[in-house]
Amino acid sequence: MKIGRLAKIIDLVGKYDIETQEQLRDYLAQEGFSVTQGTVSHDIKQLNLKKVPFGDDGRQKYTAAKAMAPEELMYERYLRVLREGYVGMDLARNIVVIKTVSGMAMAVAAAVDAMKWPEVAGCIAGDDTIFCALHAVEDAQEVMNRLKEMVFH
Repeated sequence: MKIGRLAKIIDLVGKYDIETQEQLRDYLAQEGFSVTQGTVSHDIKQLNLKKVPFGDDGRQKYTAAKAMAPEELMYERYLRVLREGYVGMDLARNIVVIKTVSGMAMAVAAAVDAMKWPEVAGCIAGDDTIFCALHAVEDAQEVMNRLKEMVFH
């Protein structure tokens, strides 16, 4: 699914020093996305990934546009992913269980993580379910309300 793949690319370039399209394609394959070099090239353009220097030897790596583009642009992309993938949610103490359309959990989890809410410790995603761990039980209802507002507003 394209949205899931795009979210995974953003996640990967944030985690690893990816210098080439081939490296990105290899990381995607490890995550279950079988893509051609042409698809990777198109995704890089669509996400507006840029190459930035790292290290002292002149090497360059891809970085997500979110570091260079207005915050609102990335917020809108994440919001769209949330709205397209969201099915429902439930609460289990300090874990918000988010149900998504099949195949969208990783993209939605990446979107939630990218929001960098202080209450959220992190997300674990399967195919259609996300466990969103919160730092405190007391934050659960606030996080759920915020997610509902984003999805349904």
